[in-house]
Amino acid sequence: MLKSLNIRVLVIGLLCTSPAYVKTLEYYTEKPSYIESCRINEPDFTNCSTRSIQGFLNAVIEGIPEIEESFGPIDPMKQDQLSFNQENSDIVSISANITDLVISGFGKMVINYFRVSKKDFSWQDHIYIPKMRIDGNYKMLGRVLIIPLHGSGTLFIEIDELNIFMNATTRIYEKGGYTFFSAIAVSVKLYVGRVWTYMDNLFNGHSKDVERSTNEFFNENWREFYEALHPLIVETVERTLFDLLKKMFNLMPANFFVEDIPNSLALYGLKTRLIV
Repeated sequence: MLKSLNIRVLVIGLLCTSPAYVKTLEYYTEKPSYIESCRINEPDFTNCSTRSIQGFLNAVIEGIPEIEESFGPIDPMKQDQLSFNQENSDIVSISANITDLVISGFGKMVINYFRVSKKDFSWQDHIYIPKMRIDGNYKMLGRVLIIPLHGSGTLFIEIDELNIFMNATTRIYEKGGYTFFSAIAVSVKLYVGRVWTYMDNLFNGHSKDVERSTNEFFNENWREFYEALHPLIVETVERTLFDLLKKMFNLMPANFFVEDIPNSLALYGLKTRLIV
């Protein structure tokens, strides 16, 4: 585990004498050695920021206590529940609910590039994960290809060579004399090398032979089956990255990454300036 550097505890407000109403925020006031500072107006900024974010992620994966306390471990990660409906094609008509998700593979993230917009300081990233796996409990009703589905049990989805192209909308704000990033929204486009799946208790366990042959059929026709699961996988990745970004950049001032970042007054004007 990495040792924390100088952490500043800021008491923002006291609404009453009960401890439940004391709000505290923790953040670093000294730049860790694993973060490389860059200047957005220099020609090599994208390469520099890519190295900086990769170094930060490596430290998060190794273990930053303040992030693990609020987010949990990076690999594997857990999510409570996802629900989705897919009824927009001849290939698939499906309704599913996935609970107790465990997502593995983010500990091997590679940042191929990290670009920051000079206009609004939004981000564009290309993230590569050699293998991502989702395990969980499912309830499913519908049809994929020519096969009707009705069952509940455990499933896994394993993706080889996952390329994530992420767009993150951000705002900057001030806190304790520092400028911070705040992730507002995250959207991703995914490109995959291969997808493997298995769902047990298909057809509510009426025939293990049919269950096995159905899973084999889905893996032989994995591209079509991936399209059926695409909304689930996209939402899982978007939710995971959004939560991780919120926790990471609430801890580290943006000034550590972008030395010449403007404050919110300079970027947005007085009406939309936010100070915490």
